Amino acid sequence: MRSFHFPGRSPVYASRAMCATSHPLATSTAIDVLRSGGNAVDAAVAAAAVQCVVEPAMTGIGGDCFAMLAKPTGEIIALNASGRAPAAANCDWYADQGISSIARGSAHAVTVPGAIDGWSRLVADHGTRSLQVLLQPAIGYARDGFPVAPRVALDWTRGTEKLGADPGARVHFLFEGQPPRVGQVVRMPALADTLQAIAEGGRDAFYAGPIAADMVSELQARGGLHTLDDFAGQTSQYVTPITVSYGGLKVHELPPNNQGVVALQILRILERLGRISDDPGAARRYHVMIEVARQAYAVRDALLGDPDMADVDVDHMLRDDVIDTLAARIDLDRRAEDLGPVPRPAGSDTVYLSVVDADGMAVSFINSLFADFGSGIVTTKTGIVLHNRGEAFRLEPGHPNAIAPGKRPLHTLVPALATKDDKLAMSFGVMGGAFQPVGHAYVLSNICDYGMDPQEALDFPRVFFEGEAVEIEDSVPQETRESLSAMGHQLAVRSIPWGGGQIIAVDPVTGCLIGGSDARKDGCAIGY
Repeated sequence: MRSFHFPGRSPVYASRAMCATSHPLATSTAIDVLRSGGNAVDAAVAAAAVQCVVEPAMTGIGGDCFAMLAKPTGEIIALNASGRAPAAANCDWYADQGISSIARGSAHAVTVPGAIDGWSRLVADHGTRSLQVLLQPAIGYARDGFPVAPRVALDWTRGTEKLGADPGARVHFLFEGQPPRVGQVVRMPALADTLQAIAEGGRDAFYAGPIAADMVSELQARGGLHTLDDFAGQTSQYVTPITVSYGGLKVHELPPNNQGVVALQILRILERLGRISDDPGAARRYHVMIEVARQAYAVRDALLGDPDMADVDVDHMLRDDVIDTLAARIDLDRRAEDLGPVPRPAGSDTVYLSVVDADGMAVSFINSLFADFGSGIVTTKTGIVLHNRGEAFRLEPGHPNAIAPGKRPLHTLVPALATKDDKLAMSFGVMGGAFQPVGHAYVLSNICDYGMDPQEALDFPRVFFEGEAVEIEDSVPQETRESLSAMGHQLAVRSIPWGGGQIIAVDPVTGCLIGGSDARKDGCAIGY
């Protein structure tokens, strides 16, 4: 339990239902849906739609989504709603154009947005309300206006240069050439009209007709290979979750093209190494987390891709001998200059939110644009921010993540669930791009190894690498910084903290819900 002598936030306790998101307006929307009789899927989609309006730097309808559902029966369901590359995209075409990598602000960074198809699939298969009803709160905020929250204002300001470079972005997201200030009421009439059209016409209103034509036109004008057929063909896919045990829990993640397997590999290596220190803030613990993540991310970068179009051997990545090999490379006291070869399988070339409803169904849900304001391309007529997921593709023929017609890129979004004795123990996720798998390891270790509650686990200082540098948060003590430097890490203080996160845990004794919402964002957990 935290000391009440110091500023902080207590975990939220409730006995019936709960939602945790990174924005209060989204959390309150989800609670309204739950109180009116909707279930966790209804609440998650309604909240995500609101976030696409009130957190435009972080998420939007021009992005992708992933979801995991824990049914009261114990069944775990996973949905991959990531978008695909245009049918004309292939490595040879880019080579012929002299393009060696995909630039963030180019049309080539935009894959077909998958979020709206994902929302529609979830609501149709597992919800109790229509998409038309669930989109009304988001439409209301877009049309009538919403006050800009503090972290949202910071993210908006950081995107000023990107937004100023695009004609559509200047129209819809800058006001007299400037981002909005904290508390300024912002209205987005074009986005409201677009959401209303989706509410009335369903997913086809987004992937066909005037809205799709507007997106395709904007992309083609910038050299994109996208066609109306590419958009019309977008579909979500139910996938089989992958699972490992850690700290007495079964941790469930999405399989590739999602990077959930990286989180599981990190957890397995950490379990091999055992608890590194009695102090969760010790430099050695951070050091080991960094070194384990460096090994696991090297495996990711070499082996992961879209399993529909590449040989991606998840079982190999989680095999005992591979885990043993990677664990043996970890020097507990020194940064490794050479990570060693990636253990390869034989013959291979290759805005998070959580909701739990009164019936016990949980939804772990992520919807994202990838970079802040995605690609920076905004459709002039419809006000849609287009993501930059295609930036993750490689342009190396034969690589498992090489771009190809209709292929999905390696994806950073990793919503997760944890169960114990086939019952829900926790619905959780940590935002922050590539940070997300190690973010899962941080919060799970904080809870399982150090007895933190969900809020404490989210609040605890974070350290992670960006290239060759190790970027630390301001809250990391000076003594820890000095010890990490002595271990060979090049330290830099991040301008903004690592990611965000939400957790809803279930008390195994009382059955009460325990919610945490990351103070790095504006959000909150609310239950009843």
